[in-house]
Amino acid sequence: MMSARERMSIISAYQQVGTYRGAAAICGTTHKTVKRVVQRAEAGDEPPVRERRPSNYEGVRALVGQAVTSTQGRISAKRLLPRARAQGYTGSDRNFRRLVAQEKKAWRRENGRGRRPAVWSPGEHLVIDWGVIAGVHVFCAVLAWSRVRFVRFAADEKAATTLALLAQCFEALGGVPKVVLADRMGCLKGGVVANRVVPTAEYVRFATHYRFRPDFCEAADPQSKGIVENLVGYGKEDLLRPLLLEHTLDADGEATGGSQSRAAAAVLADLAVANEHARAWCAQVNAAVHSQTCAVPAQRLAVEAELLTPLPSLRPHIGPPPIMRKVDKLATVRVGSARYSVPVALCGSAVAVLVDGPRVLILDPGSGVVHAQHPLKAPGEASILDEHYGGPRPAPARAIRPKTAAEKQFCSLGEVAHAFIAGAAAAGHTRLGPELAELNTLAAAHGEQAFTAALERAVAFRRWKASDVRSILAAGAGTPHPRHAGDALIIDLPTSTGRSLTEYAPTNHAGSEPDSPGTGIAAGAGRVVSS
Repeated sequence: MMSARERMSIISAYQQVGTYRGAAAICGTTHKTVKRVVQRAEAGDEPPVRERRPSNYEGVRALVGQAVTSTQGRISAKRLLPRARAQGYTGSDRNFRRLVAQEKKAWRRENGRGRRPAVWSPGEHLVIDWGVIAGVHVFCAVLAWSRVRFVRFAADEKAATTLALLAQCFEALGGVPKVVLADRMGCLKGGVVANRVVPTAEYVRFATHYRFRPDFCEAADPQSKGIVENLVGYGKEDLLRPLLLEHTLDADGEATGGSQSRAAAAVLADLAVANEHARAWCAQVNAAVHSQTCAVPAQRLAVEAELLTPLPSLRPHIGPPPIMRKVDKLATVRVGSARYSVPVALCGSAVAVLVDGPRVLILDPGSGVVHAQHPLKAPGEASILDEHYGGPRPAPARAIRPKTAAEKQFCSLGEVAHAFIAGAAAAGHTRLGPELAELNTLAAAHGEQAFTAALERAVAFRRWKASDVRSILAAGAGTPHPRHAGDALIIDLPTSTGRSLTEYAPTNHAGSEPDSPGTGIAAGAGRVVSS
């Protein structure tokens, strides 16, 4: 069907040239078409309107609309296509996807929840959330009006950890906002009644101490706190992931083959260092111009700090109370079936044990002084510090302690006698005890000096019987004394000049017959050449 633009072009061309065929040549059509369009325009008739041809998916539109409504716009065309085929749809997959997209758009237009941009007031809202990568949890908080960011790492998302990091955030901001907005995290949520979140009693006591109102966003609605959702993404990708990558690279910058879980374990083993990286990162981003407010968050915080609630004079105790333990005779305490050492001077006294994430603190129950700090151990393991016992553990020693008269007489010869007894016992010489009397007799007969020399030789050659010592004494002092090999002897060997193999080749002198083929050097060597 000809469009209105094409009809106007034909009429304009006819008015210019005045002939049907001329206008047809200009517009690229036939003169009959030009005549029909011109006559219809002069008569004032409207062009016929072509009826819209129905699409091949109109027969299943009701089915798609019902499915989209029942699933609240979440069903996909891939799931609906088999049902549409069963009802007689014969069109292409692309046309069917177009139908599903139309129905979803119509449903969202009628049922979609309208939104408006948030307008934040100074000192009003602090928005918090958690993120995690490979077991390393990221706590994020944003002071809404000034856009000051606060990020810290933790090993879990328990209530004690969340409240402790929230207290650190208040101290970093220098005050407390009026409202703390969070999602419905299980560590702070006690229950839900008629869509109203009931906070836990511990969270209510914490909020009362710091004088703020706890608030929770709608369920499954991250858009209501998108200001912190973006920060969680930045903290995970820009801060935590490079930190994990550093632990998977060696000193030369090459991959060591360690998995992400091992890198996460290395980060959790030293959270203090990781949080120092987080503090430096927060200081950097808070000193840069924000893209939405076009201002520096640190400078806006100086203005907003005047509207924040002052911090309380005392920080509340967060988490379970410390566990009381009595130090045993080994200068250790047991917590969770694991042993932790304390200074020896505390044996028999009572101490308080506090499990703070990946570390165990042993405190004085009265003053709170930290007596010892250990990493958290698994049941059955022990964490022992050498400084609690005055130095490193000494090597085990089994001293020679003579008891009988024969033993005392033999051990009076000194260290060589002790070495002889230790070596004979290690070699399994079961007749050593009865033979001590014979050895003492040999010592009295040959003299202490000769007998001691014989014992030294017996120890060196591992001869533990009394008959061996008697043989050594009978051999006298003329026996050789082998020694360990010394350093290698390096001497300069004489050198001589060599001759090349070409000097041994046969020569053909003038006037002599050439060598016959195949005779080689042997034939030439037997020829006598006269001068």
